[in-house]
Amino acid sequence: MQLAVRAERAAPPAHSAVCAAAAMAVVRLLTDPRSTDGEWSEAVGRWESGRIRKVARRARGVRWPAAQEIPGVTVDHGGAQVRAFPPAPVTEVPPELARLQVAGLDLDDDEEPKPPPARPYAAIALNPHVTMSTGKAAAQAGHAAHLLLRQSGAAAREDWLGAGLAVHLVRGVPWEECVGQAAVAVRDAGYTEVPPGTMTAIAWIVSH
Repeated sequence: MQLAVRAERAAPPAHSAVCAAAAMAVVRLLTDPRSTDGEWSEAVGRWESGRIRKVARRARGVRWPAAQEIPGVTVDHGGAQVRAFPPAPVTEVPPELARLQVAGLDLDDDEEPKPPPARPYAAIALNPHVTMSTGKAAAQAGHAAHLLLRQSGAAAREDWLGAGLAVHLVRGVPWEECVGQAAVAVRDAGYTEVPPGTMTAIAWIVSH
């Protein structure tokens, strides 16, 4: 699955906002009617039955509106904009996306963590002991939200769906405390930036 992150030079978004927006874009695409029983459903099913990969690309200037012309789902969250596209083989990535840079998406964060949204929402924590670029972290947050959507308990998942699939990136809380709450954990395949098997992100649903 390709993700396009809007990152203008003049006013770049914050690292955490991009990660949360990426996670929301992934789950909103997966729950879109076009994915559940429409024109994207076959591609989503084929992708989920194999190796699930997500790639975050940087878009700025005229390339961002060009990306909006490609079918997908865009999320605007906390000053960050991310568009998720239906999964496809690498050889079939539209040229407008293939031209977008993968490496080099590394953004600063807000000095203070943002407060969580109204419950229910998905809480995602990135492993603070692992160094990741914003592009890598956004993909890992997307993985965590994806696993949560597919593997969390039915009641909690339905509450989260009904509330609009809000996501909050947890910061400033001890990692060990977060691990104790986690419903799902992402262990990276090790293709980029981190060794294979590294736990990069965890997630859980904060209910009413």
